[in-house]
Amino acid sequence: MTYFISDLHIGASYIPDSHAHQRMIADWLRSIAPTAKTLYLLGDILDFWYEYRTVVPRGYTRFFGALADLADRGVEIIWFKGNHDIWIFDYLPKEIGLKVVDGLLDKTIDGHRFVMEHGDGVGEPRRSYRLLRALFRNRFAQWLYAGIHPRWTVGFAHGWSHHSRKHGQQSTSTQLNDSDPLVRFALDYMDRNGHVDFFIFGHRHIMTEQTIASNTKLILLGDGFNHFSYGVWDGSKFSLKSFKSD
Repeated sequence: MTYFISDLHIGASYIPDSHAHQRMIADWLRSIAPTAKTLYLLGDILDFWYEYRTVVPRGYTRFFGALADLADRGVEIIWFKGNHDIWIFDYLPKEIGLKVVDGLLDKTIDGHRFVMEHGDGVGEPRRSYRLLRALFRNRFAQWLYAGIHPRWTVGFAHGWSHHSRKHGQQSTSTQLNDSDPLVRFALDYMDRNGHVDFFIFGHRHIMTEQTIASNTKLILLGDGFNHFSYGVWDGSKFSLKSFKSD
């Protein structure tokens, strides 16, 4: 099986019991171990992560342990950078044995073509957001940020995340219309690059699986604290499921 999950936001201040939330996710990772071939983590897995050269943020122990166990079993783990976990550098790839992707991945799985991205890189039309996204990926800006003591940066980042979650626009629709940036991106991508079977994104915190062209589906994975959702591909069929009800 190939599994897909996004927007867990582990450690977020707006999740009432972060330890219970992390244990639930770790239990789910252990549950898929016997059947998993590949696990795709499509961004915003952690609510905030910044790797200093010699300092690792506290927390996430059970989650990282469950991921390491999967890797030790031979499961391939692909982690996409989201807008909350941009600053993964070399610690997690080396320590756990996973691969980090920053941007879009076009991958053939069991003879079917999948195009995946967190969703903010291709579905955010706001110019202010694109500028901020570029700033966060700027090496010089990252170097300056690393010079600030974690006592200030960690609290600031979690506060910003909480404020953004509280005051941001949350879509209640589960279907995207033809003018949606993700739909437009997917259709334009196929015009340039040929047929794609599945486009898979996170970022929006909604669940949807809809046909946007002949034999082409666009999937939004939901999240890991409201929907408790994930996707699974069994070699011939894609399904959206909830790990809370498994």
